[in-house]
Amino acid sequence: MKEVATYLIFDGNCRQAMEFYKNCLGAELTIMSFGEVPVDLPKEAKDAQDRIMHARLTKGSMALMASDNMPGMNYQQGNNFSISIQCESIDEIERLFKAFGEKGKVTMPLDEPFWALRFGMLTDQFGVNWMFNLDKPPTS
Repeated sequence: MKEVATYLIFDGNCRQAMEFYKNCLGAELTIMSFGEVPVDLPKEAKDAQDRIMHARLTKGSMALMASDNMPGMNYQQGNNFSISIQCESIDEIERLFKAFGEKGKVTMPLDEPFWALRFGMLTDQFGVNWMFNLDKPPTS
């Protein structure tokens, strides 16, 4: 396992929040809006070009990630976060996803999105939201 990080979800103000945290922490910030995504997106995302698909703050070994929710999706302040696990292999991500998902609810099955070899989300049996990611290998 490479990293475990908190992933925050906002309702249209992700950029503002992450800029604030960047200034507080003196960290580096990278942001990708739905308008910058290099693949075809659902209509809801196309209608939300300025919303943030992914943001990442880093400073040393610290990482804080975030995004805006999709328009129309349920948003409730207080449960708007997930714990994100950066995995190191397909075997590891599949094992962890299965283990954490026992008696839980899969919200996004493991799949191969444009940014990763595998990505999936679930809520465990205790109501905690988890994200599992396996990066694509670097291209030369």
